[in-house]
Amino acid sequence: MARPQSRFVCQSCGESFLRWEGQCRACAAWNSLVETVVRGTPAVARRRAAPGADRAADAIPLGRLAAQAAVARLPSGIAELDRVLGGGLVPGSLVLVGGEPGIGKSTLLLQAAAGLAASGATSGAGHVLYATGEESAAQIRLRAARLGLLHGPASDGIHVLAEHEIERIGEIARRDRPGVVVVDSIQTATVGELEGPAGSVGQVREAALRLMELAKGEGIAVVLVGHVTKDGSLAGPKTLEHLVDAVLSLEGERTGGLRLVRAVKNRFGSTEEVGVLEMGELGLHEVADPARAFLGDHDMSAPGSVVGVTLEGTRALLVEVQALAAQAPYGTPRRTAIGLDAGRLALLVAVLGRRAGINLGSHDVYANLAGGLAAADPALDLPVALALASTFRDRPVPGGLVAIGEVGLLGELRAVGGMERRLREAARLGFSRAIIPRSHASATAAPSIPGLIVNAVGTVREALGVALEAPDGSGPGELPAAGRTRDGQPPASSGRPGAPSARG
Repeated sequence: MARPQSRFVCQSCGESFLRWEGQCRACAAWNSLVETVVRGTPAVARRRAAPGADRAADAIPLGRLAAQAAVARLPSGIAELDRVLGGGLVPGSLVLVGGEPGIGKSTLLLQAAAGLAASGATSGAGHVLYATGEESAAQIRLRAARLGLLHGPASDGIHVLAEHEIERIGEIARRDRPGVVVVDSIQTATVGELEGPAGSVGQVREAALRLMELAKGEGIAVVLVGHVTKDGSLAGPKTLEHLVDAVLSLEGERTGGLRLVRAVKNRFGSTEEVGVLEMGELGLHEVADPARAFLGDHDMSAPGSVVGVTLEGTRALLVEVQALAAQAPYGTPRRTAIGLDAGRLALLVAVLGRRAGINLGSHDVYANLAGGLAAADPALDLPVALALASTFRDRPVPGGLVAIGEVGLLGELRAVGGMERRLREAARLGFSRAIIPRSHASATAAPSIPGLIVNAVGTVREALGVALEAPDGSGPGELPAAGRTRDGQPPASSGRPGAPSARG
């Protein structure tokens, strides 16, 4: 049998070349040639050449399609991971788990392999083949010892293979018939027919294609580990994400303890769920109360700190929004957002200055979500606006208050989804007061939550009046009469470096 040959194929026009060139001679595209295996006989030609294959398969009406039996998922033993997957791994699926180096991908999958091995021992689903091209078998044993996996079902249910050649991994998988195959990582996997180094675009794509054939042809669930490259993409080309059935992202700060598991793509479940884990000495474990995990540790109210509620799938999470406004020493003021959309932060700064008299034009503005959470929920607009006004006026928001709502360009508050679910979660965690958009009160006759006082307001200025009202009732950081303009608004800042700002 002749060895398959490889060609360098242009990803822009499809022209192939024998050698790599920096520029395609057909379409003049730069760095578009990718090494690709040239297969002998296309699958379409083989089907046409087969006896009795001269007629195309008949099309079947949608209503007559046979209903497939429910596929039993494979539980990983980590409830938060199964929640994101939609209930567990689907046999025959190809899953890509990505994240920054050192975030805990190998630890998570080794623990998941132990859970899959334990469930396979009771259900007969088979063992787990853990193929690693980054570490030796001895190094895997050291990690397993740290995680306490050397005894119990994992000791016999996980088979470790220190191998990076895809042909060898596929051969052992077809011979031993494991229930799950874990490949750590796809950047170290190589295909013998290609001459490019491990991690190149051609090697990564061809290795993924071979593993997809293994998963679909043998009914084995295959899990790949992919590192985020220096340009921010997952395991290199976007083609890899299109090939797999599910893409999971492990997020968090390596110096912190919390880790988030999100589904960027999932053909067998929702992409809106999020799993919350915590890294400890014995590996990753589930957080007992994820809704409380992102709240600040301090008990006292401080200027610039407001609690909001964000929805991640069906789960409501309370998060502390922190903001800081400082006089810009020189040049253009900075706008820094961590865990938030920088564009939304700039919008809120403009709305506060134009609609609420909180002029931050000459201030450096910083906004952050505590705990390393990243969210794009518009319901966090109001907490961010209140936090900015609180730090600017140097007046804290009362304890026990939670804010929910989207802020428009006219300064109005807009309704957000899942309001009742958000309010109930806030009441469960002991919050006694909430600020929400007035449209919810008019549409639902003011959600009634036991133990929670709901203040429905229509604009961000009204929200500031409720959240920053002084104990003597003087209002939201009001200035004395001498510090007001004729229309009752605080004087605008001159915008010059070192110019005095309006303070409450």
